[in-house]
Amino acid sequence: MSFEQIKKDIVSRKFHPIYLLMGDESYYIDDLTNCLLDKVIPETERDFNQTILYGSETDVATVITLARSFPMMSDHQLIVVKEAQSLKKIEDLEIYLKNPLSSTILVLNYKNGTIDKRKKLYAGIEKCGVVFESKKIPDYKMPAFITSFISTKGLGIDQKSAQMLTDYLGNDLSKVVNEIEKLLLSIPPSEKRITAELIEYNIGISKDFNNYELLKAVVEKNTFKANQIADYFEKNPKNNPLIVTLVVLFNFFSNLMICYWAKDKSENGIAAELGFRNSYQAKDYVLALKSYNAFKTMEIMSLLRTYDAKCKGVDNPSTPDGELLRELLFKIMH
Repeated sequence: MSFEQIKKDIVSRKFHPIYLLMGDESYYIDDLTNCLLDKVIPETERDFNQTILYGSETDVATVITLARSFPMMSDHQLIVVKEAQSLKKIEDLEIYLKNPLSSTILVLNYKNGTIDKRKKLYAGIEKCGVVFESKKIPDYKMPAFITSFISTKGLGIDQKSAQMLTDYLGNDLSKVVNEIEKLLLSIPPSEKRITAELIEYNIGISKDFNNYELLKAVVEKNTFKANQIADYFEKNPKNNPLIVTLVVLFNFFSNLMICYWAKDKSENGIAAELGFRNSYQAKDYVLALKSYNAFKTMEIMSLLRTYDAKCKGVDNPSTPDGELLRELLFKIMH
């Protein structure tokens, strides 16, 4: 089941006897867990029918004993095992799954990894409950996530602004959501869209000199603008680390390589090929297909790997990041 469907069912009070929420992205795991904590047991009944345990502080026998008990004057009891990845002999929960109580809702909050899908425990949970694997969102899909999240707040955001936030915040969803929430508190109530100007004023990211504008300059082969941005980055290294710029460029040219194999190279076709929500996001790729052929794109990806190693000190004892970036941009655009 998808995150959206699971959350929709919880809000509609369509519960399952057991939830296994696992994976490397903690944001979705915590969001679903908090939703269950909010919706399953009324606040007045939580002292009697809601239990929160921690994997490192409990054992399977305790979890099973609690799960087999009945709620007190309520339809359900909720048991949440946080940090379930630390629960020793977790596979022994299979015993409970043979005959789970319909009145018990057991939640396993399992972070930084997954349960072996070949084990009987996984198959048992899948049979009678819900399994959700929370995966990290790739960097290139973060602008879409940010756009979608902000839309749930009744606001809009343009592609450039979403990319600015992505470049600055990375793909740690908990961090991204926290920073966006703070940003939303600081903008005037009359504002209906988050703009580059608002981000620049409230967060301090330049609307003219950022990775989004650098990538645009590279796509357009605008060497003057690209070097202007490189100079700005060199003077403001704390907010513009080279490693982030390399990731942005590598993600773009990796996607561009995929575009060469697309049957439909229109904006709509490229958007579908790359899994974008709207065709506007594919605009730069359509332009880049005209500026860089497949062989040059492969060469650029090799260059990016080389300069990634150099910025980490491999075969580069002293060249500063600013000079490395200018070298790289010259080789990409020529």
